[in-house]
Amino acid sequence: MTYNCNKKIGKKIDCLESFIKSDIDAIELKRAIAVRMALSGNIYHEISNILGVSNFFIGYWKKQFKTKGIAGIKLGHKGSKGYLTARQNTEVIEWLKDKEYCKSNEMLLI
Repeated sequence: MTYNCNKKIGKKIDCLESFIKSDIDAIELKRAIAVRMALSGNIYHEISNILGVSNFFIGYWKKQFKTKGIAGIKLGHKGSKGYLTARQNTEVIEWLKDKEYCKSNEMLLI
């Protein structure tokens, strides 16, 4: 989903609200809530007590949001590429489904 956050604070908060209500990672959610609270005028000390984050965390993600928009508070990593092909992955899953239990030395082969 694409988020177009205008310069006006109200639009930015609305944009954050939409992002928060979407299906996002818990880390992104905490970042977005901290930024939304800061933009809404809450003081950092209150935000850090409520969310269990540092003042630095709030300031950092607020700055990231102001410069990059929603993309600035999204997770940056995509994970690494798997070693197995799609076919090999399917074969391993099917092999595991057929097992009632696995011995530890069999798990080392996976």
